[in-house]
Amino acid sequence: MNANWNYPTSVKAGVNRVNEIAQICAEFNVSSPLLVTDPGLAALPMLSNVVETAKQSGLNINVFSNIKPNPTGGNVNDGIDVYRQGGHDGVIAFGGGSGLDAGKAIAVAANQSCSMWDLEDIGDNWLNADPAKIPPIIAIPTTAGTGSEVGRASVIVHEEQERKAIIFHPKMLPGCVILDPELTVGLPAKLTAATGMDALSHNLEAFCSPLYHPMAEGIAIEGIRIIKNYLPTAVHDGSDIDARMQMLVASSMGATAFQRGLGGMHALAHPLGAIYDAHHGMLNAILMPYVLIANQSVIKEPISRLARYLELDADFEGFLQWVIDMRQRLGIPNDLAAIGINDDRVSELGEMAVMDPSAGTNPIQHNAAAYTRIVGNAVRGVL
Repeated sequence: MNANWNYPTSVKAGVNRVNEIAQICAEFNVSSPLLVTDPGLAALPMLSNVVETAKQSGLNINVFSNIKPNPTGGNVNDGIDVYRQGGHDGVIAFGGGSGLDAGKAIAVAANQSCSMWDLEDIGDNWLNADPAKIPPIIAIPTTAGTGSEVGRASVIVHEEQERKAIIFHPKMLPGCVILDPELTVGLPAKLTAATGMDALSHNLEAFCSPLYHPMAEGIAIEGIRIIKNYLPTAVHDGSDIDARMQMLVASSMGATAFQRGLGGMHALAHPLGAIYDAHHGMLNAILMPYVLIANQSVIKEPISRLARYLELDADFEGFLQWVIDMRQRLGIPNDLAAIGINDDRVSELGEMAVMDPSAGTNPIQHNAAAYTRIVGNAVRGVL
């Protein structure tokens, strides 16, 4: 099962590959890494084992874990302070989307004279950073969902503005990724389901994007097939190493594929996550059928083609029913109300969705009123 490949970056996949962390740091001339993770993982043996392995190899490693499930600008700034005070020369981003995104954001901004917000993915803002001052990043995902380990951006909550901002720089792409399925075995079934559906949303929105990118489209199709075959097993038998490995790969495939763009699921999930601090993967999972239906007139033909490849009923309705059945099988709620979201701010959410960068590659350029209807339907559970 162990393998190495170099797309879109250096990837080391297989059981116990995390034990190679010291060797990988040496390859990048990193002697004093800051390991960035979340508070839950910081308390687990898997994290202490990695730290101990690194220390025994002579690395001056420290841990920063003061981050929220939806990382904030304040979290990143705290991490930058720790990075600078510790004299670190690289970042190990360890965990789910929060640890990975926060770690990458800390790395890109730690040595810059500009603010992290000056690197928001608008126009050529990334040119504000000096690439020579961005330290090496090594990414180790412990969930199979965001695919942030192979991404060139981080999603960070701008607290003052109550929105999620995408921080971007090409050198935010980690220099090396470790996909070790053993690190995901202990993930609870509920989180395995939510993160797995997040991986599905990435592959699916990339597939539905109107942009011309046949390579990304091909990766997305296969990523969806892998999720169809292995996500239920990973949820219901978390000790299945093959299913865990396949889902890690499908997650990385999704983030590779969305070079083609995302869409309405993310355009709504970003503001919903910023306002309600809800789990990003769960939001995408709940929103998925509502956005598919809103886009049906444009995506009917490609979705029918995808359904044939997945050996489903070969039409839009067959694929939609598979999504609905998959959600039910995994215990995903049918509506946003089930996770404590009401319709008090649906108009505001519609306006925020239009402004979100993900909306630009939705198959239909919905206006704020249309996004308001979508989120309103998702709150009430009206398909």
